[in-house]
Amino acid sequence: MISYQLETEISLKEFQSILEESGLARRRPMEDLNLLERMISGSNLLVTARAEGQLVGLLRGISDHCYRSFIADLAVSQDYQRKGIGRQLLIIAREQAPEARLILFSAEDALPFYEKLGFHLHERCYQLKAGEELF
Repeated sequence: MISYQLETEISLKEFQSILEESGLARRRPMEDLNLLERMISGSNLLVTARAEGQLVGLLRGISDHCYRSFIADLAVSQDYQRKGIGRQLLIIAREQAPEARLILFSAEDALPFYEKLGFHLHERCYQLKAGEELF
């Protein structure tokens, strides 16, 4: 049975494991442990899915809990994917601030998942990557 909960912190080891097991590690700075630790500690929205205590799903975000909730990571272990865990993590995040807009970047291969859940592409999203100059 999968249990879902809000947590205030997770260990660096758990964070590394769920990124690896979900496939997100390909898109994260896994070699920079200090940065990974700061990613966890800087998040104020951690929703977890656990199977017998083991982390099998994580939603990591930043939210003001009223207007905007930014989902930084939605990771589900590959062995547990396609079982509704990602959807449930998003539902719980939404319940924390029902009036807030959920915003996320999607991996290319996850577009159908988010579209199926009702997310839509926002045409005015911009980014400035680390190291790029602000003019």
